[in-house]
Amino acid sequence: MSLQLIATGGTISSTGGLGALEARLGADELLATLTRPSAEDVRTLDLTTVVSSALTGRDLLRLHRAVRAALDEGVDGVVVTHGTDAMEETALLLDLLHDDDRPVVLTGAQRAADAVAPDGPANLAAALELAAHPDARGCGVLVVFDGEAYAARGVRKVHTVRAGAFAAPGLGPTHRVAAGRVDLLRRSVRRAGWSLPADVVDLPRVDVVATHLGADGSLLTAARTAGAAGIVVAAMGAGNTPPGVTTAVEEACAAGVPVVITSRVPEGPVAPLYGSGGSALQRGGAVLAGDLSPWQARTVLAVALAADPDDPVRACAAAFART
Repeated sequence: MSLQLIATGGTISSTGGLGALEARLGADELLATLTRPSAEDVRTLDLTTVVSSALTGRDLLRLHRAVRAALDEGVDGVVVTHGTDAMEETALLLDLLHDDDRPVVLTGAQRAADAVAPDGPANLAAALELAAHPDARGCGVLVVFDGEAYAARGVRKVHTVRAGAFAAPGLGPTHRVAAGRVDLLRRSVRRAGWSLPADVVDLPRVDVVATHLGADGSLLTAARTAGAAGIVVAAMGAGNTPPGVTTAVEEACAAGVPVVITSRVPEGPVAPLYGSGGSALQRGGAVLAGDLSPWQARTVLAVALAADPDDPVRACAAAFART
């Protein structure tokens, strides 16, 4: 069993003490923290060494190509170490473009490598164990943290500092990895992987605009002025926005800028329930994103626009119909 470990940085690679943490450790140094025998069967690659909040769309596409290259070279699975801040976005992007039965597993840490009790080694060991296990095949891209694994679609960071930092609201984990065992709990629904044109090296700009009491359309207008190719609205409740935001959404859609509606609520779908809320947004041309978080909806829209830049409205509608 051969695996590829790709390191990108994050807390799992960080040292320097609280207040001065910086991502420093590479893949070989992370692997050296483990005592498991299968470490000898793991190839290593350092793609970048940064906190995940510093990553760009260009970085994520480089990571996708590195994963694809490793699979093309015949490894049985890929593990990516990554910062937790943006892990849910990276996991979904990789999953959208993943067209292979072999697993890709992301992991990281909440406590730095030089903390009194770092959690990175245990998470990395679990990720390698899961990537090598037959019950991970066909499950797409997974995030493993604190003994549980989650499908890329729907995973969210739910706590800023707790070791159990991730969950999948309304879905739950796909696997349990503990005490030397991998237990399959559920299989996520898999869709065919998307493909991007070979010359795409970056993702188009997609902005997320939050709503609140008294919000108007200023931020949506500013996003369009700044060159956003698409906009995701983090709406209230099941997909409702103040009147000024609703008007700005209608104007953006009329101008050919796709707008996707999500909720700022952690769990549950958006739906066209109110005539002046979600229904009005849908009538005005916006697309409802189901139960995707604003951040994952942004990822879907960015990939969709990169795949079909000539007709952004069609690309948006088709993307969320299949996600």
